[in-house]
Formats: sequence, C-alpha cells, structure tokens
Amino acid sequence: MTKSKLHILFLCGWYPSRVLPNNGDFIQRHAEAVSLKHQISVLHIISDASLNKNIEIFSESINEIHTHIAYIKPSKNPIIKIIRYYNAFIILLKRIGTFDIVHLNKLFPFGILALYLKWVKKKQFVISEHWTGYHMPLAKKISNIELFLSKIIAKKASYICPVSDDLKHSMLNLKLKGKYLKVPNVVNTDLFFPLKKATKQFTIVHISNMLDSHKNVSGVIKTIAELNKTVTDFKLILIGENSLKYKDLADKLKISHKIDFIDHIPHFKVINYIQQADVFVLFSNYENLPCVILESFACATPVISTNVGGISEYFPNKFGFLIEPKNEDQLLEKLIYIYRFPKNNTEKMHKYAQENFSNTSIANQFSKLYEKALN
Repeated sequence: MTKSKLHILFLCGWYPSRVLPNNGDFIQRHAEAVSLKHQISVLHIISDASLNKNIEIFSESINEIHTHIAYIKPSKNPIIKIIRYYNAFIILLKRIGTFDIVHLNKLFPFGILALYLKWVKKKQFVISEHWTGYHMPLAKKISNIELFLSKIIAKKASYICPVSDDLKHSMLNLKLKGKYLKVPNVVNTDLFFPLKKATKQFTIVHISNMLDSHKNVSGVIKTIAELNKTVTDFKLILIGENSLKYKDLADKLKISHKIDFIDHIPHFKVINYIQQADVFVLFSNYENLPCVILESFACATPVISTNVGGISEYFPNKFGFLIEPKNEDQLLEKLIYIYRFPKNNTEKMHKYAQENFSNTSIANQFSKLYEKALN
C-alpha cells in the first residue's frame, strides 16, 4: 500500500513561463487537479534569450503548486546547451528535495531526465501525452534519434496516459510500446458552468491559437460569409493571439462587421464568452482532445467540431455535431440548424463534464495510477 498523500514531481517539457506564458497551460491545470490529493512540485527548464547569466532560477507557489523553473541562456553549441540544462536540472532537484514518483509531461526530450531519475534515483514515472506531432503526416518530422530514445522512454514508463485512444494508436504505430491508459484533459467545472444568455443575438465563438494550417480559421470566416446570406442577426467572436490577421479576409468577404476580433486573453476570461455563446465552433484539420470543447460542454454550450483526433471519444450525440474537415457546406448546415433549433441540454451537459473531466475526476484517475506504479 502507498501512503495516501504523495509528493509528485511534475517533470514538464511544456509549462507556462515568462518566455511562453500560455505554453502547456493544460498541464498546469492537470497539476492543479492532482494537487487536490497530493503535494505537487513542478520542474521546468526553458531557454531565455534575454538572460545575461547562464542560469536563472525561479521558485514560487502558484495556486498551491510548488513551481520551479530554470531559465537557460541559449547557446548554438549543443554540448554547452546540454551542460546548462543538466546543471539547472540538478539545482532544481536539490530545491525540490525528496519525492515519491515522477509525472512526466510530454515524452521527449524531458523523458531523458525521467530515465535518469529512474535509473539513478530509483523513481518510477508515468507519462501524460498531448502532442499532436505523433499523428501522420506530422510524425514524419520526428528524427531517428528522437524516435529511438522515445521508444526507450515509453518502454520504461509505468504508464503512458494519452488524452485519447486516437493518440495512443498513433504512438503505437510509431512502435512506442508501453502500458497505456487514457486520461483526458481537465476542466474546472466550478468555474465553467451554464449561465443564462444576456442577449438574443445568435453568437458563435471560436477560441484557438489562430494557426490556419491547424485550426482552419479562414474556413470559419468563409462559412460565416455564407451564413450572412441566410441569417442576419448573428455575431462571430474570434479569440486568440493575432486574431486580427484575419480581418483582411473578412474585409474582402464584406463580413468584418459581424466579427469581433479579440487577441489572446487569460484563461479565466474566456469563460463568459463560452457561457454567452449559442455554439462553439472548432474547424480544425487535426487535434487530440481540445480542452475548449470540454469547457463548452461544462457551460452547456453546443459544439460544432470536425471529427478529427480523439474528439469523437468524448462527444455525446446531443451535445452538438461532428463534421468532416474542410467541409464548409456541412459547417454552414449545422450552424443554421442550431440557429433554428437551439439546444437545451444544460443539466445533462454540465453533469457529463463533472463526471469525466472535473478536477476531482482527474485527481482520482491519476491517484489510482500512482498507486499501481508504486506497488
């Protein structure tokens, strides 16, 4: 039997920092969920071009998570870079002290550090994996040395926890063999909950990184231009970094007056936009399991999404529609349908999110994994 409260080392290849404030924020939310039951220490190392010295250490308690980040001065010499990362790693380990198990977030390259902790410190590790790069054709970009090391890391892990079965299958296709158990992304269902709409205007919201090759934002705007021929009282809200780069396309299609372009905002500020929307739209070309879809469910906001990645694994029939990638006709058809027949599954949708993605649900799932890994 393991002790009830463990000290978990969250070893993070991605994590919010002063260099990339939003990178891996979904990992931060996993850490905060697990902290309901265990003590969490985060270890993250990242290059910072603004540094004058070789290493700068940041340690602070953030939302009750002991967060330790080492900022490294970049170097074009790979040997110097490795030495700086290793030295930073050792400094952070000393600050963190003793711990019970490693929770690795993103298999490579920080999995090399997890192997070190397993072989030298005798610490077991589990892996959470979110990376879309394991899917074809993106996986063709993985180098032979990365793939070779990734196979070793996967084999030595106690458990590999992809956010979807679809991601698991892509990893297995690359011969990343191990003991797999799916654990989805987390939603704070105390913050994301249904709220009565303040206006009658039909409101469509899209929240993303605004990368067109990934999210096909231009396809959404083109579809909105077609929607304007049928429905007049509507608004599209685009939220994400550099959303204004799509204004030229909107101007060309004479649809700018129907769109609110909002730059990236803190996570807690997106809540009200989702709560006040009639539908959330994600028109991606590829995905794993986007948090924002689960957050929409928690807010009882219907979703129209492309049927890619692991989205269909957590998409009940009456919560919206799954459509083909790049199919603007289908997107238009479903938008008109929701406009004409608004959904009202408020209690059912929020309950589903609570049962599957809440902090408590995710904390319980990982706690069981930790216990199995340590016994």
